[in-house]
Amino acid sequence: MYETPISDSVRELAFRENDGLEVTLLWDEHTDRLTISVLDAKNGDFFALEAARDTALDVFYHPFSYAASRTAPHTSQLLAA
Repeated sequence: MYETPISDSVRELAFRENDGLEVTLLWDEHTDRLTISVLDAKNGDFFALEAARDTALDVFYHPFSYAASRTAPHTSQLLAA
């Protein structure tokens, strides 16, 4: 397992791992922010997403869907191209 240094104010709320993919749900008690971190231990790729309270578990279980929707071009940009 890949160890990520976590400050004293950050708490791990959930963790899952499957076939080298590690997903962690973190809460920072000082900022009250939720973050989902995703690490592909096989190739070292990593990304993190902030999540709202009402969607945090959904982001935790489907981080690639949320990452794709945040980086996808807007429809108007696609129509202009």
